[in-house]
Amino acid sequence: MKIILQIVLWIAIIFLGWKLYGSITGPIEFNKIKEARYKKVIVNLQDIQAAQLAHQSIIGDFTGSFDSLVQFIDTAKFAITQRRDTSYADVEKNKAYGIDEGYYITEIITDTLSYTSVKDSLYNGGDRYKTMMNIPVKGVDDKIEMKAGTYVKNDVSYSVFEAKVAKKTILSDLDKDLLSQELNVVSVDGVNGEYIKVGSLNEINTSGNWPKNLEAAKKQ
Repeated sequence: MKIILQIVLWIAIIFLGWKLYGSITGPIEFNKIKEARYKKVIVNLQDIQAAQLAHQSIIGDFTGSFDSLVQFIDTAKFAITQRRDTSYADVEKNKAYGIDEGYYITEIITDTLSYTSVKDSLYNGGDRYKTMMNIPVKGVDDKIEMKAGTYVKNDVSYSVFEAKVAKKTILSDLDKDLLSQELNVVSVDGVNGEYIKVGSLNEINTSGNWPKNLEAAKKQ
């Protein structure tokens, strides 16, 4: 009987030790995997952000279609410009004061010098933008959700966009309790909320909601 009790006691000690070890290493491993996956997703979101800002700069608005965004990158060009100041006499004002000169009108003139392709400028001629809509996590066969719309502020309409990925999609194969905690995280060093996203449909904002420490080196 004594031997049986000793065996049971050792089994209990081993089990509790294993549970304690798991409670310590589990969150560490979860965070390690989480941050690695977040960084991959953020690279794609940054590519989408750059493409959307270029689209707004050249076309005048954002787009909610990846097909049109990719086609835009394939064909669009940035204008390389030069700004210069010029001035000339304000004839009417000088005439009103009975003088030949004295008052001048100053203007800024923008000259277009040449053009460069958006593809070369943003992606160094590469074609990774053609897959930027994919969620780059092994085992996840899904796309980044992207929408565009109009936001009205002070009676002025602004074009807005938002691209986002649900955390539960990225981390679906990990510990459910730790995932639940991650969905409710509030931290300056973390991604708050249920999504990793860039832009917003509810405010004028083209930034991402991730901290700087999760930004990986940009692809070349």
